[in-house]
Amino acid sequence: MSKSYSPPDYGEYRFPLKQGALACLEGAAVVAMIGYFFYQSWLACVFLIPVFVFFVREKRKEEAKKRRLELSLQFKDLVLALSANVKAGYSIENALRESYRDMELLYNEDSPVCMEVRHMLRGLENNVVLERLLYDLGVRSHVPDIMQFADVFLIAKRSGGSLTEILEKTAAVIEQKIQTDKEIQLMISSKKMEQKIMNMVPFLIIFYIGTTSKGFFDVLYHNVVGVAVMTICLLFYGAAYKLSKRIVEIEV
Repeated sequence: MSKSYSPPDYGEYRFPLKQGALACLEGAAVVAMIGYFFYQSWLACVFLIPVFVFFVREKRKEEAKKRRLELSLQFKDLVLALSANVKAGYSIENALRESYRDMELLYNEDSPVCMEVRHMLRGLENNVVLERLLYDLGVRSHVPDIMQFADVFLIAKRSGGSLTEILEKTAAVIEQKIQTDKEIQLMISSKKMEQKIMNMVPFLIIFYIGTTSKGFFDVLYHNVVGVAVMTICLLFYGAAYKLSKRIVEIEV
């Protein structure tokens, strides 16, 4: 447990080099596709740099959301392990040490929960109270369940409440929310697929008509009026894209 660790803010996400390069390539491909289909000009890609920035930012948000979900799932198992170890007679601090071994076996040492537990154990070695460490994790995690657990844990430690009962109830609540979220995602999975297909429809229509009826769209390219019309269409497309994403994004 000697690995150095800088506690992250789970509301943000920094791409590893390989993943960042892939996201940039995908963003460049989107910009190139818009530049070709909407303007038939590679020069237009220069003016579409905001689209590239928006795409990469959205990818970062998606990855941050995935990481928060991963942390939430793993934190639920950590709470269950803590509850079992507290029931076995360990103090909460020693229960955390024992729970780390369980998390290391269940996941791997580089998983978010293992890195966070190592950070807490180093804090305990430096005489930082566990309540403060949990509260810090709650703030950084941007996961309401972890933040609420940290608040309840702090109150229980100060008032002498039953930690075992709190741990069990917290794990049950988190598990129920995760199960509900899975059911919702399963129900709307087909709608998400429809949304992705509909996002491609404008490009497919332009490609089909442009291929089968040569010159049909020529009036819309390389002139001020045509560029203005296509820009307005692009803005409507962008608004529809954002709206469709909000419709299928349901959080518990």
